[in-house]
Amino acid sequence: MKAREIAVYILIDIFEQKSYNNLILKKAFSTNDLSDKDRAFVTELVNGTLRNIIYIDYIIDKFSNTKTKKMKTFILNLLRVSVYQLMFMDKVPSSAVCNEAVKLAKKKKFINLSGFINGVLRNIARNKEEILDYNLDLSIKYSYPSWVIERWIKQFGYNITEDICIANNKPPRVCICVNTNKTTKQDLKIILEKEGMQVEEGNLAKNSLYISKTKNIADSKAFRDGLFHIMDESSMIAVESLSAKENDIVLDICSAPGGKSFYASYIMKNTGKIYSRDIYPHKIELMENTRKRLGADNIELELKDGLKFYKEDNQIADRLIVDAPCSGFGIVRKKPDIKYNKTEEDIKELVSIQREILKNSYQYLKIGGIMIYSTCTLFEEENLQNVRWFCENFGFELCNIDLDIDIQTKDKGYINILPNMFNTDGFFIAKLKRTR
Repeated sequence: MKAREIAVYILIDIFEQKSYNNLILKKAFSTNDLSDKDRAFVTELVNGTLRNIIYIDYIIDKFSNTKTKKMKTFILNLLRVSVYQLMFMDKVPSSAVCNEAVKLAKKKKFINLSGFINGVLRNIARNKEEILDYNLDLSIKYSYPSWVIERWIKQFGYNITEDICIANNKPPRVCICVNTNKTTKQDLKIILEKEGMQVEEGNLAKNSLYISKTKNIADSKAFRDGLFHIMDESSMIAVESLSAKENDIVLDICSAPGGKSFYASYIMKNTGKIYSRDIYPHKIELMENTRKRLGADNIELELKDGLKFYKEDNQIADRLIVDAPCSGFGIVRKKPDIKYNKTEEDIKELVSIQREILKNSYQYLKIGGIMIYSTCTLFEEENLQNVRWFCENFGFELCNIDLDIDIQTKDKGYINILPNMFNTDGFFIAKLKRTR
C-alpha cells in the first residue's frame, strides 16, 4: 500500500479499536515496507488529521451534501486526510491531493463516488482562504470536545485556553534526558551532532536536549550505548523537584515507561536504591531492557499494584514518586486521540483511582520524607483538588519547589506547566512532606 492509503486505514483502526495512535502507527510500519520519507509523511497525515479532526469534519460538512455522519468509513477518512493536506500542508499541491484521492477511491472500488470526492475536495481547495477566515468556536477551530473547552475557560480564562489549544496542536519536538552516569550534556551534544542530528539546549530541565533530523532513534549508536533516554522536560522537572540525594531510597509507584526512575538514577549517581513498580509484566520487561541499556544498576523493578498496600514496605522510602494515571490532556501533542477517547465521566473515575493510589502509597514514605505527586493533565480536580484533599486527610504539607522555573506557585509547593508556557508537555507537579 502507498502512504496515503496506509494513513486512511490507520485512522480507521484508531477510531474502530479506540487505540492509541502511536501503537497503530508502529503496527502499520512493521507490516508495510516504507522509506523514511514515507513513514514521516504517514505520521504527519495521521497525527495532523487527528489533531484537527473536528475542524476537518466541519469543513467537509460545509462543502458536501452528504454529511460526515452518513459517509462510508473509508470515504470519510480518505476525505479527512485529503482535507488535512489541503488546509495544513502547503507543500503538497492541491491538484495532487485531489488526484491521489480519486485514484485511491477507484482502487478501492468506489468508482461511483470518485466524482463526488473530486468535487468536494476541489471546492474546498478553491475556497481555502475563505475557510481560514471563519470565526469559529475554540472547540471547532482547534478540534476539542466542547466540555474540555468549557472547563478550561472556567479554569484558565479564554485567552490562555486558546493558547493551550494552539500549543497542543503543534507537533512535539523530540526531547532527551542525558545519562550523566555515562556522559555529559556537552559531550553528548557533540556525539549526536557527529551522528548527523541537530541538537538544541532545553529550556527548563538541567539534563535536557532537543534533537531533530533523526531517522530511527533506536539506530543511533549513542542510544544503543545508553547515553540518553527519551523524556519530556516537564516530566524531568517533576524528578528534579523530588530533591533526591545520593544513597536515598526512592519508590516510584506507577513508573512505566520508567523515565522518572531513570532520571532519578542519574541524579543519585547510581547510588542508593530505586524501586520502580508497575502492574503489567510486559511494561516491567520493557523497563528492564531500558535499565540495562542505561546501566541504571540502582533500580530494582517490581511487579506491584499501586492500588494495594504491601505491609512489608511500610515506611521504607526517603522519597516517593506518585505519577498518577490521568486523563492525559497535557500530552495531546503526542497523543491527539486522547481528545476524542476521554469523557467527563472518565475524569471522575480517574480522580477516584488517583485518591486510592495516594491513600495506599503514602504509607511507604518515612515521616519527614518527600513525595512528588504529578500528572500529565490540566484538569484541576485531578491536580490541586486532589493534593488539598490529600493534605487535609493524611498528614502532609506542601513545601517549596526550589527550582529556577518562572512559575510563582512553586513557593506554595505546586506548579502547573501549561503546554503554551515552554513548548513542553502540560504537567502538574506538587511537592509534599510527610509530617506524621
